[in-house]
Amino acid sequence: MKINFLYIIILSTFFSCTNTKSYKVHGTIIEIRKELNQLLIHHDEIPGFMMKMTMPFNLADSQDVNRFKIGDSLKFTFVVSKDDAFAKDLNYAGIGTLPNNNDFFDDEYEALDIGEIFTDITLLDIDSNKVLLSNSDGKFRLITYIFTRCPMPNMCPAAVVKNQYLAQEFIDESKIELILISFDYIYDTPSILKKKYYNILKSNSNIKIYSSYGHVNDIFTLAGQSFVSFWGIDENDIGHSMRSVLLDPERRFMKAYEGLDWKPETTKMDIVNLLKTYSNNK
Repeated sequence: MKINFLYIIILSTFFSCTNTKSYKVHGTIIEIRKELNQLLIHHDEIPGFMMKMTMPFNLADSQDVNRFKIGDSLKFTFVVSKDDAFAKDLNYAGIGTLPNNNDFFDDEYEALDIGEIFTDITLLDIDSNKVLLSNSDGKFRLITYIFTRCPMPNMCPAAVVKNQYLAQEFIDESKIELILISFDYIYDTPSILKKKYYNILKSNSNIKIYSSYGHVNDIFTLAGQSFVSFWGIDENDIGHSMRSVLLDPERRFMKAYEGLDWKPETTKMDIVNLLKTYSNNK
């Protein structure tokens, strides 16, 4: 009970000022995820809420994902609350324009397999100091990719909350570090990250938040090796996948946590077991 209760408290605090709101959205279907009842949609700007982006939309239970096909243009209502977000009242609006898939992925940055070692890259901390990934060698690291302008409660903000939960669970464990990295190398400067996340950093000594500002090759290298994709930064039309990766003290890839729905409780147990294994092998 302790685990779930603590996570709920952190989540409620993070979103305590958020009311349920509805927005009108127009976009084109990029991918259909039937098993999740979800559509990946490249949408226009949502005034007062979000820049144009490519992102997954969960459908309300009453909506049938099988009604549509890739390339369909849709108009729909998007409902956002403190702990949920979903699309409803989906209406076909003609044939849309698909983005160029070559803009989505870059094969230059090859994903690592379990057991392979991450390249040592350079980023910036919130005080604009250069930091190497190797600075935390000797610790287990969970790396999560975010950007500050993501308004979706179940995406980047939820990933931050999960890391807060893990930080509190391992508050007395010096061998654990939670690293949040913004892939928005244009907007998310160190000062922007400091302004948004200072209170989180102040209350969680084992969380680190890094900027990729001025370090484009570094963030593409690290994200690519993590099998995390992002695109549209320069066009201010951002899309991204979601994945967190667990590294061992030698920067070795140990495990990945996919998508939106990974459970911090599971990650906690993985880390606990790895700590025991490494301790027994010494």
